[in-house]
Amino acid sequence: MLVNEPNSKVGGEHRREVIGLVPAAGQATRMSPLPCSKEIYPIGMRQIDEDLGVRPKVVCHYLLEKMRLAGITKAYVILKEGKWDIPAYLRDGALANMHLAYLLLGSSFGPPYTLDQAYDFVQTSVVAFGFPDIVFQPDDAFVRLLTRQSESKACAILGLFPAEQPQKVDMVDFGNSGRVRQIVIKPHYTHLSHSWCIAVWTPVFTQFLHDYVAAHRQAAATTPEVSVGEVIQTAIEAGLEVEAMPVSDKPYLDIGTAQGLVRAVGHYAGG
Repeated sequence: MLVNEPNSKVGGEHRREVIGLVPAAGQATRMSPLPCSKEIYPIGMRQIDEDLGVRPKVVCHYLLEKMRLAGITKAYVILKEGKWDIPAYLRDGALANMHLAYLLLGSSFGPPYTLDQAYDFVQTSVVAFGFPDIVFQPDDAFVRLLTRQSESKACAILGLFPAEQPQKVDMVDFGNSGRVRQIVIKPHYTHLSHSWCIAVWTPVFTQFLHDYVAAHRQAAATTPEVSVGEVIQTAIEAGLEVEAMPVSDKPYLDIGTAQGLVRAVGHYAGG
């Protein structure tokens, strides 16, 4: 797959580099206390590697593997002070055959502010985004999204999953063509069936996110925390084209909740 080759040409046009973006600044308040950062909580069997030896397979490893399968070789992990066990474990990314770099965040008023910390490093690239405390199938989810993005004029493509608890997630209203009409945040009642947890987006959305954060930063400390879904909805209202595509017929598992963690450990116990 050529989407991550910055100097490759298709139809005479240069393809943009694809960079993974992994926000890992959350404090796991729903699960506190944990013995480690939730992103590196072991949920799989140990792996044997000639260089790294025997190690447990941790939550965020599954996300990095899926990015790497899509041809992505570089990712930025955004950390908050005190979560040093994440770079201590992931190191340079060799366990996922990737190059990892770490960005340190001071204060954050929600995931959009965390993601914007990488603006200077990804502003001209296609971004592949995923939450490091969520596990999902299939393995080729990012392959599908990047293929769609290369064929689409949309500034962002959302990967959709069936939602088990719509009142706790971002629900996506989309048409037959895939164009997203609305992101509905944690509705009390809805006829919608799918939520999103992964995405790819172009520099157009990266710039919109950056401008949104800049415009709201001054009031952020005294207003409710903003989600990425809210920024996407604002982009839609501003006229940006966002598309969505179902990538799985199974819900994702959020290990940031006790129920999700128990289910993930049980599901991935076999490797």
